[in-house]
Amino acid sequence: MITKAKIKLINSLANKKYREQHQLFKAEGTKNVLDFISGQLVCKEVFATHSWIYTHRDSLADTEVTPVTEAEMKKLTELTTPSEVLALFVLPDYPANVAGSDSLVLMLDDIKDPGNLGTIIRTADWFGIHHLICSEQSTDAFSHKVVQASMGSLARVHLTYANLHEVLSELPKATPVYGALLEGKPIGEIKHQGSGVILIGSEAHGINKELYPYINQPVTIPPGLPTPQGRAESLNASVAASIICYALTSPINSD
Repeated sequence: MITKAKIKLINSLANKKYREQHQLFKAEGTKNVLDFISGQLVCKEVFATHSWIYTHRDSLADTEVTPVTEAEMKKLTELTTPSEVLALFVLPDYPANVAGSDSLVLMLDDIKDPGNLGTIIRTADWFGIHHLICSEQSTDAFSHKVVQASMGSLARVHLTYANLHEVLSELPKATPVYGALLEGKPIGEIKHQGSGVILIGSEAHGINKELYPYINQPVTIPPGLPTPQGRAESLNASVAASIICYALTSPINSD
């Protein structure tokens, strides 16, 4: 049986202040919960209906499980339609230093929209980019909206927050830093070696100008032919990140 104190704790995790205070975040839904349990994160406790526990009992070894009713789940959920399962996980603590990385690192400068960040996390997971560094002003990746939008991919990437200026300044000068800029080289013409930093700017303002000196590989996504009605002024940040990640992980563009 779930206690009132535990209900209060779970509900408090909707606020970043309390996620940091308790060093916990929550995930809802079968895919998210099972992906996190099988991933690298520490599961503190699972709250689920009896039927869900019985169906997934083989995945719950060494996991503390508390049965709840559907009525109790409605008190815990942030979803419009409650899932049968919710779980608490320990906030991970990954290093932000990528100076010695021999793979691609995705760096996000002031991404504010939770849906965009969740989609970018899924994109990174799809293309095998496992290290993400967000600026300190980016939205919180462990908020409910981002966790749900990431669809379990947050369990398979190392995401951390840092001062991007400091991280970039520590990179060896030969490290490719691919910055998404309007005046960059068309992304399809870039030859890559499978390592470096992909720098994506905010939805509204792009990359902060203080980071421009670190960009030695400016790239852009050329627009297609305009329609009679013209075309959009820019791409959504998550769409731009997807195209650039594809181009820089594709064998056809490698040296």
